[in-house]
Amino acid sequence: MGLWIYLDGKFVSEKQAKISVFDHGLLYGDGVFEGLRTYNGKVFRLMEHIKRLYKSAKAIMLEIPVSMEEMADIIIKTIRKNKLKDSYVRVVVTRGVGDLGLDPKKCPKPTIFVIASKIKLYPEEFYKKGLSVVTVATRRNLTESLNPAIKSLNYLNNILAKIEATNAGAMEGLLLNNEGYVAECTGENIFIVNENNLYTPPISAGALDGITRDAVIQIAKEMGLNVREKLLTRYDLYNADECFLTGTAAEIIPVSVIDGRTIGSGSIGTTTKKIRERFHQLTETEGTPI
Repeated sequence: MGLWIYLDGKFVSEKQAKISVFDHGLLYGDGVFEGLRTYNGKVFRLMEHIKRLYKSAKAIMLEIPVSMEEMADIIIKTIRKNKLKDSYVRVVVTRGVGDLGLDPKKCPKPTIFVIASKIKLYPEEFYKKGLSVVTVATRRNLTESLNPAIKSLNYLNNILAKIEATNAGAMEGLLLNNEGYVAECTGENIFIVNENNLYTPPISAGALDGITRDAVIQIAKEMGLNVREKLLTRYDLYNADECFLTGTAAEIIPVSVIDGRTIGSGSIGTTTKKIRERFHQLTETEGTPI
C-alpha cells in the first residue's frame, strides 16, 4: 500500500499525494518545513519543533491556517495512520497555489503536508569511526540576505555545499560565514570538545537553532562540562580533542577528519560517546505519546 500522507485536511496514498505545479513552494521555494523524530512510540520534543516551524513562517509572513495544537494533532495522526513507532516526520507548509509571479498575496491558501517515514543519513559504521568533513567554498547565507534561522524550502545554500563535499569525496561539508567563522555543516550543527570544555558556534554565526543541539547542550551541562557558544575558526576544529555533529535526522555523529586533518584519535571520542548514550536515554524517556 505504501505510506499515507496528510495533505490539506485529508490522508491520501503516497501515489495520490500531489501538489499543483503552480504551488509557490515548488516554483520559488516559498515555504517552511520541520523534521521530527519518534522513538518507541513517542515524538521527541514535538512542541519545540512546532514552535520553530511557526517562527520560520512568521519570519516570511506565511500564516499557517491551523493552530499549533492542531498541527501537533495532525502530526500524531499521521504517525498513527502509518503505524510507526520509530520514524522520521517531515512537516511542510508552502505559500500555496498562485500565478507565475512572485507576489505571495496571489496565493490565497497555504498547502500543508506531513510525511511520516524512515530516514538513515549515514551507515551505522560512521557512528563509530566518524565522518570525513571538508570546508566548502560556498559561504553560509548572510543574515541580512536570507536568515539561516528560517527553515525555508529554499535549501540551495545547503545543497550547493553538499555537492561540493560529495565531489571532494567527503561525507559532509563545513560552511563558514562571510567573516570566515564556522557556521555549521550542510545539515547539522557542529560541536568540538577540548578537555572539559564543549564549544559550538552561536546562532549569530549562521548556525540553526537546532533542537538536537539544545538537547546536547542540556546533556553536557548535566555531565559537568563547561559549555560555551563561541566563534570558532577551522584552526579550533583542527586542534580539537573531539568533534561531532548534531541534527534530528543524523542524531549525534562523530567527525574523524576535517580537511585532511585527523581529529583526536580519529574515531569516536569518549565524551562524544557518553553524550550519544545519554541522548538515546533521553529519547527513550522524553516525548509526546503517539
